[in-house]
Amino acid sequence: MPTTPVSGQVDHVIGRLRTLPRGAQRRLGRALRDRVAGEDAPTAAKRIWQTPGPRWFTKDDPIWIVNQDSAMFPGGIASLLLQSLHPQAMAGVAGHSGYKGDPWGRLQRTSHYLATVAFGTVDHATEAIEHVKAIHERVRGKDHRGRPYRASDPHLLRWVHVAETWCFLAAHQAYSDRPLSAADADRFVDQARTSAELLGAHDLPRTAAELDAQLEAFRPELEASPAAKEAAAFLLREPPLPLAAKPGYALLAAGGIVLLPGWARDELGITLPAAARPAARAAGRFGVAAVRWGMAGLDDDERLRHGTSA
Repeated sequence: MPTTPVSGQVDHVIGRLRTLPRGAQRRLGRALRDRVAGEDAPTAAKRIWQTPGPRWFTKDDPIWIVNQDSAMFPGGIASLLLQSLHPQAMAGVAGHSGYKGDPWGRLQRTSHYLATVAFGTVDHATEAIEHVKAIHERVRGKDHRGRPYRASDPHLLRWVHVAETWCFLAAHQAYSDRPLSAADADRFVDQARTSAELLGAHDLPRTAAELDAQLEAFRPELEASPAAKEAAAFLLREPPLPLAAKPGYALLAAGGIVLLPGWARDELGITLPAAARPAARAAGRFGVAAVRWGMAGLDDDERLRHGTSA
């Protein structure tokens, strides 16, 4: 990608991060870790990384590389926004997740689940999947148009998987220091099927091209329900953060928003003119670099590496 004035400025600012005091780096890393993974993150990390036993993936696998990278931060924001466009999936979140009352707890549970299925032993990953399946069986109701839903519906599970996988891959390719080759992007999509199929999803994509096609095929079902618009406002305008943390979050949110397909932004009423997109991507790059720098300040035995690697 050719260097632009904006990207050149971002590279300069990213370089300046390395000159900041080690104490500031460590404080940022611990704050991020505690928010995303919880205050018991070191204990959880020890269980995930140090328990002996067979694992589905290795450090050389694309799913390991993607899930370890700090690009997961804007990817996660984009994923939540995109997933919200399926009215029945969003109704389940609004009605059962308590995301407003305990947003950080929900994020920490999701973070722990993703780390366990990507990096943990097969036994721990299977245990985590069975726990989520049991929760899904209890989540059911009607969407804003009165249509029934159940979280265990294979079709809804496929939507959640497709939207999440698409956003994580897009974020990685846009913001990671280690973007995947085309072949490894296909392998990432294929490897991501493992846990989703065990959750009950069917007919999942195996390549990046199939992932794009399935996302497009869902479009007739998608709309910004009142609950989706409320969730977007919560994520983008009312994040439950201290004032000092909001600028950093805004960088990551801008990086997530620009990843979304234009039709998804339009549906959610998110305005991002073409002229502003390079700046939004630059914001995402800097936000991810800051997260990566902060997490690198943690000692190895403190670092919960999913989505927060240096």
